[in-house]
Amino acid sequence: MNLKLSKIILTSLVVAGLCSCASLHCDGATTSISVDAKNPGAEIPADFSGLSFEVVQLLPTNGVHYFRADNVALINLFHTLGIKNLRIGGNTSDRNATKLPDLADIDSLFAFAKAADVKVIYCLRLQGGDAQADVQLAKYIMDHYAAQMDCFSIGQEPSAYPTAKVDTRAQDERMGAGNENFKYVGYRDEWKKFADAIIAAVPNVKFCGPGVHNNGQWAIDFMHDFGKTNHVSLITEHLYPGGPGGKVPSPQIGIDRMLAGMDATNGFPKACEKLYASFAPVAISNGLPYRLEEVNSYFNGGATNVSNTFASALWGLSFMYWWAEHGAAGVNFHTGDFVAAGARLLPSKYTAYVTATNGYYVRPLGYGIKAFDIGSRGKILPAKISGSKNSNLEAHAVLGDDKNIYVTLINKNFGTNAFAEKIALNIDGKKFQSAEVMYLVAPENKITATEGETLGGSEVSNDAKWNGSWQAVSGDSISLAPASAVIVKLKAD
Repeated sequence: MNLKLSKIILTSLVVAGLCSCASLHCDGATTSISVDAKNPGAEIPADFSGLSFEVVQLLPTNGVHYFRADNVALINLFHTLGIKNLRIGGNTSDRNATKLPDLADIDSLFAFAKAADVKVIYCLRLQGGDAQADVQLAKYIMDHYAAQMDCFSIGQEPSAYPTAKVDTRAQDERMGAGNENFKYVGYRDEWKKFADAIIAAVPNVKFCGPGVHNNGQWAIDFMHDFGKTNHVSLITEHLYPGGPGGKVPSPQIGIDRMLAGMDATNGFPKACEKLYASFAPVAISNGLPYRLEEVNSYFNGGATNVSNTFASALWGLSFMYWWAEHGAAGVNFHTGDFVAAGARLLPSKYTAYVTATNGYYVRPLGYGIKAFDIGSRGKILPAKISGSKNSNLEAHAVLGDDKNIYVTLINKNFGTNAFAEKIALNIDGKKFQSAEVMYLVAPENKITATEGETLGGSEVSNDAKWNGSWQAVSGDSISLAPASAVIVKLKAD
């Protein structure tokens, strides 16, 4: 029997409490969001949420490993944020490697992986590497830790390999179409040589690739050459939609690009759309899953006063839903206290969290990742927005594994002319007893805030504890504030 919930009015949290449209700048109209609960789509993979680290992170500091079985705070943080996939790679794994992990470092990594319940994508060195050394490492890992392995990549962003004996490119100008001149054919031949040697010694090995930045043609060529052979189980791409962090003209411009709508020619959504169209339909048609194994906002560690602001929380949440709704197997945000820019390690501006004296301090991006984890456990539902004058309003719906419906609303509208959204949510085909909400907000709804953000009214503490809670919806004239997001849980009978 099809029943209809005619209308539920929802809102966002402003600072510490619910605010009516009267207390915010609204445009006066009601925005309608319709969710089709009768036609669920694809299941969002349970391991969709991932992080990516430089391989140098595996090396001990003062004899202590970062990834280790007794790093309780980090294990708990992975659980709290919902991280299920751990990619180890970056420039320090390949063309800019100075010291690679030994077996003790590998043991510590996989002890952590088991405790944190994550699968590992591990990058083997190709440029300047030794095929037999890769064989020995892959065999050791598969002999001891096959249960924690997702797949091996061979080479990091090979399209950016140097083409001369002496690389004269500036450290922060080795990525991007104008600076990447290494030919696919050279990578193909070397990759096959390394892969063949590994397969001969490790018959149960699985590979992924090509692991290039924003270059769908390499993925197409890789699928053509290796997609049906050579133990390839996953197609991987990297994406930093904003390009080099050091080239951003101003924080305002950087945030504008990050939170732009689909109609903006130089906005982040257009970069996603372009990359997707260049390779993903081919992967899907060939039955090959694809994953963005290294992503973030701006490369070379991020953009100052942009990548570390609350804008990154809303962008990260939006970015994850965009790729989930386009069939990706997952995304891994590159993170860590330091990340590679060329051969240099720079403090990371875009990291999801940083090391603190008593654990780990979660940055805004981490809150976006957590918000996705709460609302994304299930199957995608169609959601349609009508009646809004705000092109930066998003709605994402999921039929939860618990049979509840979760709707995530993101208002990326910000600034002096930003307005709150008065929202009516219509669900067909399901009877619900009640609705609850959980808000993602920054202090005073400042998009430039770098601390003080909350989810469900709570911060994530340095020991990874989070006490966020659902709040029952009441009233019929409340709104979604600018520069905020809300997760709505509609409870089924």
